[in-house]
Parts: sequence; C-alpha cells; structure tokens
Amino acid sequence: MAAAVGCAGYALAHWNFAAIGLSTLGEDVDDTCVTTVRNAFDAAGVRIPSVSATYNVIHPDVALRADQTAAAVRLIGLVPALGADVVTLCTGTRDPENMWRDHPDNALDDAWTDLRRTLDILLEAARDAGARLGVEPEPGNVVPNVGIAARLLGELGDDAPVGIVLDPANLLSPDLIPMQEAIIGEAIELLGSRVIGVQAKDVVVSGYSAAGCGMLDYPAVFTQLARLDPVPVIVQDADESDAARVHADLLRWYSEASLG
Repeated sequence: MAAAVGCAGYALAHWNFAAIGLSTLGEDVDDTCVTTVRNAFDAAGVRIPSVSATYNVIHPDVALRADQTAAAVRLIGLVPALGADVVTLCTGTRDPENMWRDHPDNALDDAWTDLRRTLDILLEAARDAGARLGVEPEPGNVVPNVGIAARLLGELGDDAPVGIVLDPANLLSPDLIPMQEAIIGEAIELLGSRVIGVQAKDVVVSGYSAAGCGMLDYPAVFTQLARLDPVPVIVQDADESDAARVHADLLRWYSEASLG
C-alpha cells in the first residue's frame, strides 16, 4: 500500500489502520504493527502527518462511548511513532448506528456537553503525546459547519492542541455552487490559522466523487487557501486507479492559483 501511494506521486499520506483490515481506533494494533507501518511508508518516501481516530464521540450509549474514548486515548499515544502529529476526529451524532448521520438531538445542549467532556479527555492525551486533534465540520455531526467550529475553538481557547480539518465540499451543495467563493472565503476568514488540514473531494448531485469530477472550482479553492500557511491536503473518495490523476490535478490547480 505504501509503495502504491508513493508511485501515485504522493509525499504525504493520512493514515487509518482500517486500510490494512484493522480497527480505526487501533484496539488490535501493537507496537510491532506501528513499526511495520512506519517502516513501509519510510521506505516508500511517504510521510504520515495525520492518523484517523474517528468514532462517535457523543454516542448515546455511554458505556460504548467510554470504551471507544479509552481506545482513542491509547491510539493518540501511538501516533508519534508513526511520525504524525495530528489525530483526526468525528465530532459525532446522537444517531446510534452511523456516526456521520444527522439526528435532531445533535442540537440539544446535552450533546454539546458530551462533546466537550469527551474532548477534554482526548485533549489531555494529545498534550501528553505532543499531538493536535483535527476536528472536521461535517453536516451530520454536532459540529456541522464553520460557525459552530469557530464557537468550539473559542471555548477551548488558543492554547488547546486542536485545529480544523477543512473540507470545502462539506460546506457546499449543488445549489450553493454559485456562491462557493464567498462561502469558502468566509470559512477561511472565521477559522484562519486554526486550519491544520484540508480534505479534497468534490460536490456532486448524489453520492461521492473524487476531486475534479464534480462542481467544485479547485483553482478558486487554492486561491482562498493561499491566505493560510501551507497544510496537508487529504485526498478523499479517489480510487487507486484515479489517485495519480487527482494528485496531478491538485498540483496543477495549486500552480494555477499561485500564478493567478
């Protein structure tokens, strides 16, 4: 896998242990496994800047939430051995079956309280590991948009080891495409230097799509991102057969934005 990523042209790779058939939270991962993964990516010339610890941090089953939080704490402690310093999260939903699906109770005060309580535990683990948590605004989650993300950052404070993974496609739907420049610009204005990563996928009428196969104006996106310090770009929803094309397109769009 590491060799395939390198052959597609990538110098960085976001890591999820599910990619090798293990659990995302690494309950079945030991030090030997971590070393094996690190060595494989080092040999391929690919660095791992971030690791996924996505789970439902406000799951309505309190016992399950506690068990998964404990697993996430352990995983956060392992990420420095992979060379990573960012751990990405899902801010969760009250839906008991799908961590990405919206639920009416997400807007209740107790959902926010549970998010903060869980984050307090994970933030302590991140401090101990010298890592940062990456929170992604996701329409179906308790942090559904950049306004709520800015509220969370404000409550946690500037010194908290947490930042935002910004996915421009999550901010848009097909009917909002004509306003994409203003919407993405507002997101960058609100979140600024707290953006620590960007996800690259596209906006389509239904389903999911790799960058360059939908409606998002990526040269315009990179023009907006030029206002920030450089951050890793995580390619999402791209098949292995399309990975090299996405990489080449992202570099081209970045270059076009820089020249423009």
